[in-house]
Amino acid sequence: MELEFEIKRAIQGNKDSFSNLIRYYECSLYKVAKSILQSDEDCADAIQETILKAYKSIGTLREMQFFKTWLIRILINECRNINKAKVKIIPIHELENMLCEQQMTASIHDDMEMEEILNCIEYDLRTVVALYYFEEFSVKEISGILDIPEGTVKSRLSRARLKLKDIFRKNIEGGECCGR
Repeated sequence: MELEFEIKRAIQGNKDSFSNLIRYYECSLYKVAKSILQSDEDCADAIQETILKAYKSIGTLREMQFFKTWLIRILINECRNINKAKVKIIPIHELENMLCEQQMTASIHDDMEMEEILNCIEYDLRTVVALYYFEEFSVKEISGILDIPEGTVKSRLSRARLKLKDIFRKNIEGGECCGR
């Protein structure tokens, strides 16, 4: 797919081109949403809202080369909205079930173990790590997406690396994630 051509046509109102772009970036959208939100249902909601908002405002995109950055920024804002709206009360029996499921699936899949480990660090650090390492955005691009200074992105990456190193060390020594 010729991305520039599709983006240009989408900006001009071509629905098929917009759909092609969404399908092209679908995996990236899910990875970013999953790094911020816990449940697949919340991820689906955030992605759906992102697609709707992007479709309605595609005409406001000023520079075609920043389409992915623009789309991811909308997604991150939607994820933040979902996190703000969620009530953090979980019945104890549900929490026990979730922990058992997490332990069981983490031993089966390395990706899921990484996800669990990432969930052990703060939201701001987890978001920067996901954008930098998994989506391969540059520090400058992350700065634009999150609307924070480049220095803040660098310091968050540095803090995240230190925390992740400590978590990995504890896991190797037989400890549990998140200091539990």
